[in-house]
Amino acid sequence: MSETLVHGFAELTLECRDREELETFYTDVLGLEVLAREDDRTWLAAGEQARLGLWLPGEKEYGDEGGAHVHFAFSAAPGRLDAVRARLQEAGVDHRGPVEHPGGDRSLYVEDPEGNVVEIWDFFHRREGREKSADALSDGSSPANPSH
Repeated sequence: MSETLVHGFAELTLECRDREELETFYTDVLGLEVLAREDDRTWLAAGEQARLGLWLPGEKEYGDEGGAHVHFAFSAAPGRLDAVRARLQEAGVDHRGPVEHPGGDRSLYVEDPEGNVVEIWDFFHRREGREKSADALSDGSSPANPSH
């Protein structure tokens, strides 16, 4: 096996029309912390080693511009998926799940105010994901692309 060169996501950026509404969703409902606010973007902490960017439309300094995507997933904190579900329910946010996948891991699915499908997944903290880490994603025991 070759040496791993990538250790996970450092950042994911979403283009948004209403940055304040989206920021409120991610901070109030999912509990992310604001790292910085700039003229055209907000940075939120997404765990200890990643950040989520909420960017207003328009070209950025490296030619970046928003685009369509299917969905993205946050890794749920150990044992906290049910607390995320409770927070979604308290906030009156429609969601699906927890959906149990083969292998025992579970996911919640929710759309943010801009229509992005967000998955909160406890894969790395339950059964096979905990035991095998990312290797389990490729052996068919847990869905790499769960259906929505």
